[in-house]
Amino acid sequence: MGSFSLMHWVLVLFIILILFGAGKLPKVMGDFAKGIKAFKSGMKEEGEDAAATPDVKPQVTTATAAPAGAHAAAADIRPADRA
Repeated sequence: MGSFSLMHWVLVLFIILILFGAGKLPKVMGDFAKGIKAFKSGMKEEGEDAAATPDVKPQVTTATAAPAGAHAAAADIRPADRA
């Protein structure tokens, strides 16, 4: 697929003028520009929020190793109401 030639762009512009009319085109383009500005400011605010919050790494705690027979003994313990 090649790039569009000048004739293609003229045809696209002509179709846009037919659909929107010459009077509505500046309003449509103005709304489009406002949307782009809002998107850029939203991206900028998101970047500032991410930079403002410090990266806090969660602390990892390790459990101490239980004696070899502790797991078997813990399995035999039952609550009093289940006995």
